[in-house]
Amino acid sequence: MYSLLHHNTFGIDQSCDVFYEPASEEEVMDILPELRERPFLVIGGGSNLLLTKDFDGVVVHPAIMGISAFEDEDEVMLRCGAGENWDSVVEYAVAKGYYGMENLSLIPGEVGASAVQNIGAYGAEAKDIIYAIEAIEITTGEKLVIPATECQYAYRQSRFKNEWKGLFVITAVTYRLSKTFVPRLDYGGLKSQFPDISAVTATDVRNTIIRIREEKLPDWHVEGNGGSFFMNPVVSNEKLAELLKAYPDMPHYDTKIPAAWMIEQCGWKGKTLGNAGVHDRQALVLVNKGGATGKEVLALCNAIIKDVETKFGITLHPEVNII
Repeated sequence: MYSLLHHNTFGIDQSCDVFYEPASEEEVMDILPELRERPFLVIGGGSNLLLTKDFDGVVVHPAIMGISAFEDEDEVMLRCGAGENWDSVVEYAVAKGYYGMENLSLIPGEVGASAVQNIGAYGAEAKDIIYAIEAIEITTGEKLVIPATECQYAYRQSRFKNEWKGLFVITAVTYRLSKTFVPRLDYGGLKSQFPDISAVTATDVRNTIIRIREEKLPDWHVEGNGGSFFMNPVVSNEKLAELLKAYPDMPHYDTKIPAAWMIEQCGWKGKTLGNAGVHDRQALVLVNKGGATGKEVLALCNAIIKDVETKFGITLHPEVNII
């Protein structure tokens, strides 16, 4: 048995039968026969993972590193190994003058997961910049380069999360970035942070987003959590009109409603259930208050879903992968 305590940001101490950390495509190829025979789970940094039990099988953490850039006059293709820390890549890109990632600063996790989850924040999503994904097909051992256009990216969705789940090990992702900085400040009150928008740099945007995130989100090293636990629901125009009639001050972005607002309206912000709780500054984040089990976090998740459904007639869906 191998403990996964240090491979999930919730700080849940569950185990797996076997753990592999391949550092190259060749090492991935070496373990494919076992993945064909046993249940397996591919993880990144564990920032989007809730373990409610031991995993009876093989856990694979691709640790393939390396960053390389292929530039022309206007753009750069930034190829990153799946095991690279996401925020370190963003920091690297901004420092080099490669633009498009800066709004995604300080999102925990690794490069490989960005292509699965379609991570997003402050009006930007990974799908805006992903160009291609390199992966090894588990059943055949074939090395593939999959264009982003084939991945059916949507809000926190991709084919890797759905019909392609369990078919590939992602080894690298290439991002298409610009050498011209165009600030994206229309989300989350970013524009109000800058008195002179004409002088804003990508470094300014990155530093501001880091400051905002650090102010409202807990450090998982101190208080275990998986970041945003729920997806923001997208409703029909009819449902939106119905809710706005009942709650005229309800925030919304087109037909997307902040799950955090609904959770707070249900009185959960800052509350605990057992050793799990809702963060007191961001209701979208569930936290390990100390010694929580995955089942306690899941019980809190289910209680919140029930209350939101009762009050608003909307079913929240977890963003995290629950095992």
